[in-house]
Amino acid sequence: MLSLYSGAGGLDRGFMDVGFQVSYAVEANQSAVDTYTANLGNHVVLGDLPGALKKLPRPGKLSPDVIIGGPPCQGFSVIGLMDPQDPRSQHIHAFMDAVRAFQPVAFCMENVKALATSARWKPVYHGLIARAVRLGYNVESAVLNAGDYTVPQARERMFLIGVRDGYPLFPARVTAARPLTVLEALQRLPTFGEVGNDSNCAARVVLAKKPVMRASPYKGSLLFNGSGRPLELDAVARTLPASMGGNGTPIVDCEELAVRLAQPDALITPWVFRHHTRLAAGKPNLKRPHPLRRITVEEAAALQSFPEGWVWKGSRNAQFRQIGNAVPPRLARYVALSVGHALQGRQALVEDLPPASLPPRRISTSPRSIAPRRRRARAA
Repeated sequence: MLSLYSGAGGLDRGFMDVGFQVSYAVEANQSAVDTYTANLGNHVVLGDLPGALKKLPRPGKLSPDVIIGGPPCQGFSVIGLMDPQDPRSQHIHAFMDAVRAFQPVAFCMENVKALATSARWKPVYHGLIARAVRLGYNVESAVLNAGDYTVPQARERMFLIGVRDGYPLFPARVTAARPLTVLEALQRLPTFGEVGNDSNCAARVVLAKKPVMRASPYKGSLLFNGSGRPLELDAVARTLPASMGGNGTPIVDCEELAVRLAQPDALITPWVFRHHTRLAAGKPNLKRPHPLRRITVEEAAALQSFPEGWVWKGSRNAQFRQIGNAVPPRLARYVALSVGHALQGRQALVEDLPPASLPPRRISTSPRSIAPRRRRARAA
């Protein structure tokens, strides 16, 4: 298998978990290459596509059955400029150039949701599919939410799969009704500050002078400096951005987390909830110091479903950026299973697969002292 735009190895790890073997990987960022090598092997090379395509072993010497990759998505993302002329947007075509050159039996491309759903990118999206069909592939695409596949994060990404002699079908949502929560993900890590959870973010949490108020302190409100929002322990995390490392890093309530880790069903009103309630009532900020901090590299990696002990290379900001850019390995695992089923000629959805070694979920039977959360129904 050939991996392009490999990053820190999240997509590759998911495919490798179900039996695929990566013989060659290409990544343009040195820190990501170092991280990939430390965890998955030295079959990754530093190279910037599309130029690196000319340096790859020619077809015959390198004959991958499958090509996977997540071309840069910033040009398509709704949080960017969505500029059709953004050079980064051309990498999806470089990926398809590799498919044309090596003629694998299947390919899998990952990118942001907007590429498949935004009217702005409709010609580009349909052009990709048309090109794959001309190359002889049966093509399907879907926008998958990582929270539906054992990842404690509401991260939506597009996957475009092409198969020569089969029909790709995407996996059924295995944790749609029972998403893994932030608390359950962080329960697996050492205590904050101990080895294995000590790669701190230096950015401070400062109260906003002019807070933006919404109904919830976790969704829509801007109560602190920067774009990093507080994590709700009993829910999935918001999408982790590549801008983590500074004020865009999510925030956790140390006091609430410590109590809940020791006693998951404990009654506690988070500081951020009390702060939001006071602001909504027109009262001044709480005088006592707020027990808030930015999450660590290891906590961010856990929310992306990377295995505990994954080695991160580069500067602290580079490590956060690698995590924010990554495909969650557990989500990649289910996509890989779908590709494998298609290659085997199996025409069934992946419905009978157990979650990837998840611990039993601890469900509270006690009433919380905080207001009940409203859950939006997910589209079927």
